[in-house]
Amino acid sequence: MDKILDSLKTLAQKPLSEAKALPRDVYISADILHHELEHIFGHDWICAGRNDEIPNVGDYLTFDLGDQPLLLVRGTDNNIHARANVCLHRMMRLADGSGHTKKFTCPYHAWTYDIDGRLVAAAYMDRSSCFDRRHMHLPEIRCEIFHGWIYVSMNKDAVPISNLLADLDPLVAPYQMDKYVTIFRQHNVWQTNWKHLTENFMEGYHLPVAHKNTVGAYFGLMDTCFDDRGSFDHFTYQTFTKSSNAPVGSAHPDNKTLTGTARNTSIMPTVFPTHMYVLAPDHLWYLSLQPLGVDQVKILYGAAIAPEVLAAQKNVDDYIAKTRAFLDDVQEEDRFVVENIFKGAQAPLSTSGPLSWLERENHEFAQYLARRLCKGDE
Repeated sequence: MDKILDSLKTLAQKPLSEAKALPRDVYISADILHHELEHIFGHDWICAGRNDEIPNVGDYLTFDLGDQPLLLVRGTDNNIHARANVCLHRMMRLADGSGHTKKFTCPYHAWTYDIDGRLVAAAYMDRSSCFDRRHMHLPEIRCEIFHGWIYVSMNKDAVPISNLLADLDPLVAPYQMDKYVTIFRQHNVWQTNWKHLTENFMEGYHLPVAHKNTVGAYFGLMDTCFDDRGSFDHFTYQTFTKSSNAPVGSAHPDNKTLTGTARNTSIMPTVFPTHMYVLAPDHLWYLSLQPLGVDQVKILYGAAIAPEVLAAQKNVDDYIAKTRAFLDDVQEEDRFVVENIFKGAQAPLSTSGPLSWLERENHEFAQYLARRLCKGDE
């Protein structure tokens, strides 16, 4: 593994003009994956969904952060909390899916917890001298909100997400994406390495080719904005302007906050390690990834619509169905690409080639990986 990490570190230190894609062993090594689970997924912030999915006290979502099942609950203080979704008795999972409740009752022995995580009932425990209900609470982990996104971390010392993304804030704030309305959320599993999908999402170089039947038809590579912003430790981004005849990606006439070219401009941030979204004036869609192994990635996939766009629809259900079908088509185009890239990475004669200037974000991702995984770079 040390040899692989040394090559990653060397690559990360090069300027973009001399940079190549990640070495193939970074994707296929089980040792590298174990290292990533410890130093990335056990350390950094992972997106668990959107704030508007659980708007009322007692609303909840379930989410698995690696091996740790979580309950995301809007508590009596009206804030969202992330607690262990595991009973304090015999470690039974308490709930699945999402919904609204006043309590969580374990399906094994009916130990019951209120929405603030306190154990409020446990039958037939009166003869157990080691049992004291008053001091039993579901463990809580870090949970923070940034512009409508829910982030969770197992790292109790994690720097607040708003601090890490302070430089992203002025870019996304004009879109007011915290007001967008979530229209769906689902989980998928693809047969690829998580880094293949992360890298695929963050760059626009592939759009006119891999997505020629969907979004690529309305995307001009030379319109891609690469300013002198420098690079950031915790995220990267790209902006692009859609053509006026694109079916999606432009501000609705009732949008009064975006002006000029911003009304047709989308921002494509990647919050390291695995939260990626396309933020357009009329909609957003996103992925949040976690590895299930070297060759599998678990995907949280969802979308939201600007409120003025939904309000203008005569048939909201039909509009949502068509939007979802379009985004699903984009997803299928990406799945074909990233699953075949992983197959290629396993081939003995495969090697990584030079990056294009249109893959600037990929090199910034390599630099992030080096900071997290290589000794002396954290």
